[in-house]
Amino acid sequence: MIDPRRLRILRAVADHRTVTAAAAALYLTPSAVSQQLAALEQETGHSLLTRSSRGVGLTAAGEILLAHAHAVLAQLERAEAELAAHAGGEAGEVRVAAFATGIAEVLAPAIGHLADRHPGIRVRVRDAEGDESLPLVLDGEADLALTVEYRGAPHKNDPRLARVPLYAEPFDAVLHAAHPLTQGAHVSLAELADSDWIGPYPGNPCHDVMLLACELAGFQPRLTHSSDDFRAVVALAGAGAGVALVPRSALRGMELKDAVVRPVAGPAPTRRVFAAVRRGADRHPLIRPVLDAMAHVAEGLSTG
Repeated sequence: MIDPRRLRILRAVADHRTVTAAAAALYLTPSAVSQQLAALEQETGHSLLTRSSRGVGLTAAGEILLAHAHAVLAQLERAEAELAAHAGGEAGEVRVAAFATGIAEVLAPAIGHLADRHPGIRVRVRDAEGDESLPLVLDGEADLALTVEYRGAPHKNDPRLARVPLYAEPFDAVLHAAHPLTQGAHVSLAELADSDWIGPYPGNPCHDVMLLACELAGFQPRLTHSSDDFRAVVALAGAGAGVALVPRSALRGMELKDAVVRPVAGPAPTRRVFAAVRRGADRHPLIRPVLDAMAHVAEGLSTG
């Protein structure tokens, strides 16, 4: 009989590619992880792992077992959800990892919505950029992620995750008020090819959006100033330090001072926002109301 706890360890190693990183995510020692993997190989009668200088990989047998592990662990999430529903309790805590603008635009209003309809549900919020929140969910450190599409994100059909699409929003160009391109109704990114740029650090999904938009316009941006705080980005643009692309919702209500916002000409760079939970957990009686409240708020969210 295969121990499902060992399947969780196998999946963590597949996700993190090293025993040390998987152990840290699972709050175990590397030796404990190695022992559990050895026991799993003994249970299955197959070698499951390959090791190289680049880390740990899976053998063909390991890949077969991993596919079953996704299904088994998702079914266990469903079982927990149904048992919780059977108990009839809508009282408990849901841990949500979300990026800052998503907290302001979606999660905070959703918490207010829940307070009236599901007062027994407590939401604990953790500020995490889009590329950080999904690993937190997969590692069990968060129950739900409010995140965005990014380069290297798990695929939409990833067997580990269930997604709820929420909204899509464009990025606008932010320029100094004296910039000549502020005279037009729209800004062509190609005309900003020789400008200094202000943007998030590499790893932030918005950094990828900026790079891709500039690449499609035919140039590599000269990133001179970096900040993950859009208020700082807009302040620098207003000081004439460079130009920037900022998600439209992040600009709502922001004091612009000497910065001017213009839509991007042509197809606008866009970020797609969604919620994600471990597959099977979307039916949990504590998690489902949070997902529904977030979807309700996103429905009325105008990014135009």
